[in-house]
Amino acid sequence: MIKSLNTAATGMAAQQSNMDVIANNIANVSTNGFKKSRAEFEDLVYQTAKEPGVATGENSFSPNGVQTGLGVRTASIQKNFETGQAVITKNALDIQIEGSGFFQVLTPDGQIAYTRDGAFKKDPSGKLIDKNGNVLQPEITIPAGVKGLDISASGEVKAIQGLSDTPQIIGQIDIVNFVNPSGLKALGKNLFSQTPASGQASTTRPGLNGSGYLAQGQLESSNVNIVDEMVNMITAQRAYETNSKVIQASDQMLQSVNNLR
Repeated sequence: MIKSLNTAATGMAAQQSNMDVIANNIANVSTNGFKKSRAEFEDLVYQTAKEPGVATGENSFSPNGVQTGLGVRTASIQKNFETGQAVITKNALDIQIEGSGFFQVLTPDGQIAYTRDGAFKKDPSGKLIDKNGNVLQPEITIPAGVKGLDISASGEVKAIQGLSDTPQIIGQIDIVNFVNPSGLKALGKNLFSQTPASGQASTTRPGLNGSGYLAQGQLESSNVNIVDEMVNMITAQRAYETNSKVIQASDQMLQSVNNLR
């Protein structure tokens, strides 16, 4: 059996995974705070006919050996946490993290999740929530009748009751950092959860310990570059087609062997 059939099949499967990642990136080009991904690959086990360095005679050794690779597989999907561009909204409840860090929210099942999407809203009681109803942590409740809201770069939240009134501090927005943010588990809905690979969450005030500052009235856009993704898509498509050509060539070789008389 010609091993190239299975080897090329692994190449097609790997490029299919690559295309799935690229498609997800392109689909989320307009998603607030979305972080693009990149598929990473590794070669499979090798079939060794002769070990490198094996003795071939007296005082002579094989310099290379004979090893045949058996294909490729998807090793990991790497998240790129490069900061996306700022989009000015002038909405008092839209907050961008300029730099590293995550907002922390409480999900309905009582778990803490993390997000870069700072498009917050008010629930009926005045609590700050995300678009899915998850409550920002620590909780901040905006009193009724507030005329304005001021959020400083360090996360201090002040309510403005009137033009002549002194702003009142009603809360503090802290952000969370991880040693390895690429190790976070993506949950969908712009949320991530902590894993052993990400390390423990470290809560800090914005601007301290290398964390980013907050910017009110703007949001972080997706960091997907549509031109780069189109180039990656063309490359993946051509690689997929080339692997399919290898399968066709291998099939023709087997057919030639079967036709021998």
